[in-house]
Amino acid sequence: MRAHEVLNNPFLNKGTAFTESERQELGLIGLLPPHVQTIEEQAEQTYQHYLTKSSDLEKRHFLMEIFNTNRTLFYYLFNQHIVEFNPIVYDPTIADTIENYSRLFVDTQYAAYLDINHPENIEATLKNAAGDRDIRLIVVTDAEGILGIGDWGTQGVDISVGKLMIYTAAAGIDPKCVLPVVIDAGTNRAELLEDALYLGNHQKRVYGDSYYAFVDKFVNTAEEMFPKLYLHWEDFGRSNAATILDKYKTVIPTFNDDIQGTGIVVLGGIFGSLDITGGKLTDQIYLCYGGGSAGAGISNRVHAEMVSEGLSEEEAYKRFFMVDKQGLLFDDMDDLTPAQKPFAKNRADFANAGDMTNLLDVIKTVKPTILVGTSTHAGAFTKEVVEAMCENTERPVIFPISNPTKKLEATAQQVIEWSDGKAFVATGVPSGTISYKGVEYQIGQANNALIYPGLGLGMLASEASLLTDEMIGAAAHSLSGMVDLAQPGAPVLPPFQYVADVSIKVAEAVAKTAQAQGLAKASETDMAKAVRALKWYPEY
Repeated sequence: MRAHEVLNNPFLNKGTAFTESERQELGLIGLLPPHVQTIEEQAEQTYQHYLTKSSDLEKRHFLMEIFNTNRTLFYYLFNQHIVEFNPIVYDPTIADTIENYSRLFVDTQYAAYLDINHPENIEATLKNAAGDRDIRLIVVTDAEGILGIGDWGTQGVDISVGKLMIYTAAAGIDPKCVLPVVIDAGTNRAELLEDALYLGNHQKRVYGDSYYAFVDKFVNTAEEMFPKLYLHWEDFGRSNAATILDKYKTVIPTFNDDIQGTGIVVLGGIFGSLDITGGKLTDQIYLCYGGGSAGAGISNRVHAEMVSEGLSEEEAYKRFFMVDKQGLLFDDMDDLTPAQKPFAKNRADFANAGDMTNLLDVIKTVKPTILVGTSTHAGAFTKEVVEAMCENTERPVIFPISNPTKKLEATAQQVIEWSDGKAFVATGVPSGTISYKGVEYQIGQANNALIYPGLGLGMLASEASLLTDEMIGAAAHSLSGMVDLAQPGAPVLPPFQYVADVSIKVAEAVAKTAQAQGLAKASETDMAKAVRALKWYPEY
């Protein structure tokens, strides 16, 4: 490989940082400006260019140009500005690029596009996309449930690309060993089907046996091709997400961020809140507002932790309530998903069951101490809702974690003001610091990026054969101790600026738990050493 092949390979390209000897060896003499820059100089020059962009969307397009041409420089720059860049590279700005993906299409970013109509091409697709790289981590989506914006077909590939960017920036997973994948199973979004520029299959979504057979062939093929693979499912629809995870989680090392990741980080935020109050998890009443994959997944995670702390499964379920589009979920409803059914209540237990379609009425009736919003119902947590939560407990936990920003159930500032500073708040998007009555409230972001990068690093470093509930629990507990909870207005989750340190702590907790369970297959027995040895740094 020489000259322009090197310059056009983002994993090899150094641009103006190629030394004189490298330019001579690779046939680059005269193909670059003569001055040899350091990566520090390149990063400063690139950042100054970035600052000239007037909108977040323009900034993301510019950063993607760097990503497409020089991965090392991109991640060096990302590491320097991780708090600033995260909402540009990923959520919420990525929603705009997903919605406009076909019209703005420039580069595949080394992604693999799997076509539901051609299962015979799965192996060739993965082989072509991977090239000669040793793939250890795949993020795959079928894009039916992207963020809070729904079904975007093949355009959802951007979510896999973006997720892997965070894996590398936050936990140092080598970008050469990752592969973004999209399963194009069609789309039910009419505007895409009617758009001549749409780059995906112009057909309604495929469901049922043929869909699951395709997924199964993908899993089996990927596992055979990449024997040390960790498989991450992202933004699958609520009718398929839990079914797929349940099928494979006891067979291969796999993870669904919407179902498991959000649950871990929310549980970590609850632990942070209880560390301040001294309360017990098993005394809390939990209300889930939004019973999709994320809401049910979080509820399952918190329920499992209550059981691990001494409650029976039945006792723990009594402390959970779930509200979805129908209102409070009852077990006589015929449209419950499998994930919702364990949380559904007996209608006969509620004298006012007919009134339980309104969130405020539900809160006044069941008196929750924890309210978590995953509904994407903007503004659902009204002043009256927050005040009602404060009547149930002195320090309510109120986490409006839907995203993107336009889908938030309430802003952090609203919750702080309406609760008179009593509520513990975490949001699903960055919220900044809220000044209220002389206290600076740092708002923790219930950002899965606090968890999944370190979780992945721990899985890869230990070469764990499965991801277990115990490993997930260890990850949630590892979030504690990262901030000074005695400080007034302290966040209940570590600020994102510390994500690199958090990721190492999470990775070590996961790897050590895998080892204790006899699931670690790595030759290195010192898990802390294994984690640090695997971490990649953006250096030439």
